[in-house]
Amino acid sequence: MQDTQLIAQEWNQLAWGNFETNLDFLQRVGFASTGLHVLEIGCGKGALLNRLRSAGHTASGIDPDAEAIAFCNKTYPGVDARVGFGDQLPFADHSFDTVLSFDVFEHIPDSDKHLKEVRRVLKSGGVYLLQTPNKWTNIPFELLRENRKFGRGLRASYREVVADHCSLHNYWELRSRFRNNGFDLSFVDVPVVNDFFRAKVRTYLGAMGVALLKILNPDRFPMFMRTNFYARAVLR
Repeated sequence: MQDTQLIAQEWNQLAWGNFETNLDFLQRVGFASTGLHVLEIGCGKGALLNRLRSAGHTASGIDPDAEAIAFCNKTYPGVDARVGFGDQLPFADHSFDTVLSFDVFEHIPDSDKHLKEVRRVLKSGGVYLLQTPNKWTNIPFELLRENRKFGRGLRASYREVVADHCSLHNYWELRSRFRNNGFDLSFVDVPVVNDFFRAKVRTYLGAMGVALLKILNPDRFPMFMRTNFYARAVLR
């Protein structure tokens, strides 16, 4: 049985992901304070698009969720948000200084086609800034999440997780994928354990999970074992 309260709670969040950590990442990589042409792939309900526009950037966004795009356009009039997919970007060549995606890369079936499209829309010397979960740590957590939200058994949950998270990569796979598509990729040390992260752990693992964070804090893991990879990819 679906947990309708939990589903509604997730929908009503400002952003679908660790929003404050994503902003911290942008600051750590020296994201310009104003004046960039930015594309966010997987913009959801538009919280980051609105933040970027308010800061003086020209920001566009796409998301496959038509309901989220409708919410974005209604809530933030004037924002350029469209229904679209990460492997078929509805923009002209060399349109953007920076492309962003958070919790998106792992959902796009053809990673090479996606990166080819990102290359196409980036200007010379452009940068792709992204976050994607670690293949090694994501599947066990998503199994718990899928079962809690939708009440499916283990086998059905696994099928859904694998289908939805169809392009998970580990550390070395991600480096290779980007190198083969003409990007120089560097990983960025970004702490993820904040109030949002603790609340997520508490929701799906209970108080014991929160207590374990004091012992097994993912921010202290070596980069290849981090739960989330934050990366900066520069066109060669």
